[in-house]
Amino acid sequence: MTLAGTILGIGALVATIGFAQTTAGQLSKQFDAFAATQIVASPAQAQTADGDSVDTSALPWDAVQRMERLAGIEQAALISEVSLPEGTVTAVPVNDPSAPGTVPPRIFAASAGLVDALEGTVRYGRLFDAGHDQRQDRVAVLGERLAGRLGITRVDSQPSIFVNGIPYAVVGVFGDVQQRAELLDSVVIPTGAARKDFGLTAPGEVQARIVIGAGPQVAEQAALALSPDAPEAVIVAAPQGRSDLAESVQADVNLIFVVLSVVVLLAGGVGIANVTMLSVMERTGEIGLRRAIGATRRQIAAQFVTESVIIGLLGGLLGATTGVFAVIAISMAQQWTPVTHPLVAVGGALLGAIVGLAAGSLPARRATRIEPVVALRGT
Repeated sequence: MTLAGTILGIGALVATIGFAQTTAGQLSKQFDAFAATQIVASPAQAQTADGDSVDTSALPWDAVQRMERLAGIEQAALISEVSLPEGTVTAVPVNDPSAPGTVPPRIFAASAGLVDALEGTVRYGRLFDAGHDQRQDRVAVLGERLAGRLGITRVDSQPSIFVNGIPYAVVGVFGDVQQRAELLDSVVIPTGAARKDFGLTAPGEVQARIVIGAGPQVAEQAALALSPDAPEAVIVAAPQGRSDLAESVQADVNLIFVVLSVVVLLAGGVGIANVTMLSVMERTGEIGLRRAIGATRRQIAAQFVTESVIIGLLGGLLGATTGVFAVIAISMAQQWTPVTHPLVAVGGALLGAIVGLAAGSLPARRATRIEPVVALRGT
């Protein structure tokens, strides 16, 4: 029972640190798994006298090739919104009396790798490729919500939609495009077709998938790659770290565990102090005898402090071991990767010794005040 408080306190403290390190990666995966792999490069903007935002520069058409030469870039794609003030999208010709009501979806022009860059999925059909883009083919892929509204549930018969009256063959439907949820209600056509049919003059953005952790490095290099003469004309939005929400959640969890650990650790220290004090009272005769044969007050104090430190060290070792095994067991149960620094276990054992030292100081001091004559007379 003497060791129980120290074991529980040190074990809880070591487990808290281990869980903090282990859950750090898990929280990042839950909150930032997609955001940590995405960057967006776009032209810098300025405000006009009317309050509208206008681009101050234009991205090059070979932006994808420039970006994919950078270390850390896995996939890049162009994406631009096509403005059609009077355009509508229908699944049948507008002069068909059975035509459904028109819907005003957004229309985007993109290069072939957009859905891959967004880690999206293809519901059915396929995506257009670089050949479609180069040939300026009139093909389109639809977001799954828009496809549902247009009544397109299959593409094996190559259904067509009409974009501003121009027919486009639907080759696929995609879904689950993560942060670009607006694409699920949109039409995506090749940039080549958009340049030919709608006069697209420059790419709007470059969307890229990067290696986790490469955000700051890519952010510095992308602007130079896209605009060597004026890198300040390109704005790169890149992940810099874990989200504020993830940090807040982990901080709250850590605080709760640390407070509980400190409370249990204090209880363990009080337990060691009580047991040591009881030992002093029971060994009054022994203390008096040692003092009578020449033992100094310092030697008496050292004896009890050493005993307390040994108890604390043993409790710290057992507690640290318990904490590490708890982290491993729970991580395995949750299919996580356990992470804990070796110094945490060593520090836990040393902390147990420090608790023992502090807990044994008062009883040791009391033991040094026992006079030999009084002690021997009491026995």
